[in-house]
Amino acid sequence: MTETTEQKFVQMTPEGKEYLGTIEIAPEVITVIAGIATNEVEGIAGTRGNFAAGVVERLGKKVHGKGIKTEINNEGLFIDVYCLVKYGSSVPIVAREVQSQIRQSIENMTSLTPKEVNVHITGVQFDTVE
Repeated sequence: MTETTEQKFVQMTPEGKEYLGTIEIAPEVITVIAGIATNEVEGIAGTRGNFAAGVVERLGKKVHGKGIKTEINNEGLFIDVYCLVKYGSSVPIVAREVQSQIRQSIENMTSLTPKEVNVHITGVQFDTVE
């Protein structure tokens, strides 16, 4: 489900007295940051991924960018998150918290400000009693 634009890196211009060069951030890094931030929100059961991500997770590897779509263009950074909410959680509150958490994490780690963080609730996860 992870998609990025044709641009390979996000370029940043460092501020300060000395110019030491450019900073480039791969879009996959932004996707991983958003994925981790999403999964840290209370009330999120998980993110929706594709078949390949499911197979990789069954083999024991964590896929942090699963269910996250990033788009970087001339207008800015756009993020779409597809996630499941735990039953009993307030959907609007959880969705707002996901938006806030992603925005804050990306700003803190990359100094980039997302133009939009769109949250798509794709389902509700019920607790299973075994």
